[in-house]
Amino acid sequence: QLQLVESGGGLVQPGGSMTLSCSASGFPFAKYAMAWFRQAPGKEREGVSCINANSRATTNYADSVKGRFTISRNNANNTVYLVMNSLKDDATAAYYCAANVECGPYPGTWSSTDMSWGQGTQVTVSS
Repeated sequence: QLQLVESGGGLVQPGGSMTLSCSASGFPFAKYAMAWFRQAPGKEREGVSCINANSRATTNYADSVKGRFTISRNNANNTVYLVMNSLKDDATAAYYCAANVECGPYPGTWSSTDMSWGQGTQVTVSS
C-alpha cells in the first residue's frame, strides 16, 4: 500500500529556515517523480517544487520559491526533502508530498491522474 508521511512542519519566524521530509513506502520510489504542494487557507493547492526520477534528478520550482527552496531525494531511504530558506509570511500553508507527478517546468501541469498524496504538514511563518 502506497504511503507518504510528511514531517518537519511547525512554527518559524520570517526569514527563518525549515526542512520538510516525506517518507515513502509501498511503491518503487526511485522510479517516481515526486513533488511538494501547498495550500494556504482560502486558496487553491499549488505546486511548490518537483523532482524527477531520472539519473540527473532534475528539479523544477514555482517562481515564488526559486532561489530560496531546494528539493532533493534520497532513493536509498525513500525520502524526499524540501529545504525552505528566507521564509516569508505567505509561505504559511499545509504542505503536501505527492508521488507520481508529471514534473515539467510549469507547476500547473504537475498533477497526474495516478498521483498520490500524503496527509500534509503545517508550516506557519509568524513572528
